[in-house]
Amino acid sequence: MNRKTLFITVAALLAALFAGAVALYQNQQAEAAARAAAKNKESLVRFHSPGLGKADARVHIVEFLDPACETCGAFYPFVKKLMAEHPDDIRLSVRYAPFHQGSDEVVKALEAARKQGKYWESLEALFSAQSRWTENHRARVELAWPVLARAGVDTERGRQEMQSPDIARIISQDVADAKTLDVTKTPGYFVNGRPLVSFGYEQLRDLVNEELQATSAKRQ
Repeated sequence: MNRKTLFITVAALLAALFAGAVALYQNQQAEAAARAAAKNKESLVRFHSPGLGKADARVHIVEFLDPACETCGAFYPFVKKLMAEHPDDIRLSVRYAPFHQGSDEVVKALEAARKQGKYWESLEALFSAQSRWTENHRARVELAWPVLARAGVDTERGRQEMQSPDIARIISQDVADAKTLDVTKTPGYFVNGRPLVSFGYEQLRDLVNEELQATSAKRQ
């Protein structure tokens, strides 16, 4: 065996070992996250969590999001598409993980919009116009209000209601639950309690499809 062949063989072996180590690490992460989620089921969804879809849907997606998170905005239409493809089978619950500076104030404004029955249109409007009210990864609630106004929110009323203690409690509980479930970045997804460890569109779709198939098999 000449040097070139030996080098290629060793490089291929090292690459295979590295890939195996990465896969093992990811599996260990997935198992640890799944154990944490199973142990803390009550932390996944609270009675106050905004929900979209049928309450008895076979698949329940729980998403921890930050309205100032670009990836959250990018993934939201994808999640809506998944739900549209399975209109009776998927439910979405939203939790908050306001990691960006100033995001907690925007969440308060979003919750104030919910008090006016304008939650989902407000969330979509904030995602669509994210660049208008975020600067250098910092959320500015004063710039978010015009966006919410165009979504039909009474901003004068919203500015008052966003300071209510019940909204503060919602955010505090969600932040605590995110910590318990080891959610360190957004968006953070759980599908029927299973955490999405390997992040991506395909991975989320595959996890949803796995649960659709599993729950379908149980019904047969």
